[in-house]
Order: sequence, then C-alpha cells, then structure tokens
Amino acid sequence: MAGKRQRKALAERNLLIILVVMWVFLAIATKGNFSSFANITNLIRQSSINGVVAIGMTLIIITGGIDLSVGSIVGLSGMVYAIMTSTRGEFKLSSFWGILIALAIGALVGLINAIAIHDGKVPAFIATLGMMTLVRGVVMYVSSGRMVTGVPTEYRQFAVQEFLGIPALAWTWIILAAFMMLVLKYTKFGRNLYAIGSNEEAARLSGINIRLNIYSFYIVAAIFSGIAGLMLGTRMAAGVPTGGQGYELDAIASVVIGGASLSGGVGTVLGTALGALIIQTIRNGGNLLGVDPFIMQIFIGAIIILAVFFDQFIKSRKKGEGLKKLFKRA
Repeated sequence: MAGKRQRKALAERNLLIILVVMWVFLAIATKGNFSSFANITNLIRQSSINGVVAIGMTLIIITGGIDLSVGSIVGLSGMVYAIMTSTRGEFKLSSFWGILIALAIGALVGLINAIAIHDGKVPAFIATLGMMTLVRGVVMYVSSGRMVTGVPTEYRQFAVQEFLGIPALAWTWIILAAFMMLVLKYTKFGRNLYAIGSNEEAARLSGINIRLNIYSFYIVAAIFSGIAGLMLGTRMAAGVPTGGQGYELDAIASVVIGGASLSGGVGTVLGTALGALIIQTIRNGGNLLGVDPFIMQIFIGAIIILAVFFDQFIKSRKKGEGLKKLFKRA
C-alpha cells in the first residue's frame, strides 16, 4: 500500500513539474502574454468545467469502465435548468428547484447507465455511447435545437464572480476536487472504488456489494457532469442544445494524462486536475503562439496515445514481459 502511495505521489509530482515547465516556456515564448494575470485566470476558468466532468470520469475509469455520455449530460442539465427557470417559459421555478431537478435528471441517466452495464451486461463503451446519442437527441427535441434564454440573474452572474481574484467557477472545481480527494482517501466509497477496479471478483468475495457500488459510481459521475452543465450554463447565460459536445473526450484525456489506467484500479483526482490543466495549457499556449488549432488537436491526441502506451508498457515490464513481448502481443 505504501508503495502505491509513493508511486501516485511521484506521478503527481512529475505532472506538476511538466506543467510548471510548460508555463515557464510559454511565458518566455509569448513574451509574458501567457503569464499575465488575466490569461492565467481565463485558463483556470476554461479548465474548470471540463475539470469537474473529469472528476466524475476519474471514478469510472478507476473501476475499469468508461462513460461516453458525460458530455451529453452536461448539455442536458444546463438545458433542463434553463427550461425550468426561464422567465419566458411555462415553469418559472426558482434557481433552487431548477438546480435540484437538473441534477436529479442527470443522476437518473447515470443510474440507467449502471443498470445497463451491471445488470444488462452491456459493455460500458456501448451502453454509454448509446446513452450519449439518446440524451443528445432528447436535448435537441425539448429545446427544438434553440438556445433557451431568460434564466435568473443570479445564475448568469455566477460565472463572472470572483473571490480572492479567482473565478467562482474555478473555486467550484477546486472545492469539488478537494472534497472527492478526501472521499477517495478516507471513506469506504473510495476503498471500494479501488478494490473493484483492481479486481472485481476479489472485491465480490471480500463482501463488497458490486451492484450498489457500480450504481453509486455512475450516479456520482453523472452528478458531476450535471454540475458542469450548470457551470457551462452560467457562462453562456442560457441553455445551449449543443452544450458539452466533445467534453467526454477531454475528460478521458485529462484522466489518462493524469496517470489513471484504462485497465482500472489506478488514478487520482489530483492527477486528473493536473491533466486537465495541461490540456488547457496546450490549447491556450498554442492559441497565443498562433498554432493551427487542428495541429493542436493532433498533438493532444498523440499525447493520449503515448500515455496509454506507456501505461501498458510499464504494466508489461512489471509482469516481466519487456518491450519485445509487448510488441509481439500487439
């Protein structure tokens, strides 16, 4: 156990070093434009929404699963809130009820995913891919493909609020990440998560309720996506039918770059947060340097492939296979 903690700390330290080196390089390359307070604040604000989605994705990937529906849940929760609270609509509920209903519907999607995966034995990739398409269709249908405006003033203003110079959206991400770090480290929920991800059958034999835990993991992940959808809605000051498109890919990238293994059992919230910042730093820095955004997308994709490759290579070395056997197996 101590060895695992040391490896996690080492991986997080290496990610932090990489991030610092990138920031120093970009500060010099952009002649200070990158390191300006306004740009750093904007970078953190841009990272926060994807960062919250990635927290939930971390839970799923630690179990050895995947959830491609998180981006659609982002769009769904933002749209549900807007429809429920819009002064131009028929419901005109308060923000409290709008938030509650939006998160509850997001949680329901997570529950359906879990039932399909655990009880229906549908592969997580297929189940959540289908749910991604289904939910996106629902969002388009209920909104008629249009933005829903007229949301409460306090909701719209949240995105521009700051505390100690840090955007409220970033504080939301920081608080949620810190909370989940404590949960994974000190609670039964966290211990069960890693146990199931490392060896589901062993976890079952040790008395862990696999069904209940899988349900809770997917529901919590969906709630995080719902929160991210509400955060996106405050930035857009409306419900956006295309909101959250592609967020599932950024979330997976953040988790993988952050050191999690797609095989399960490995991953940390701090590593994921650093991964999210690295991705956004690449995009932000590339924009300031005038790099073609399509080139940046290619670069990020290559990083993800390399991260997964090295994860598999390290595992194969631990099993005594070495690089030659890894290539032979491929």
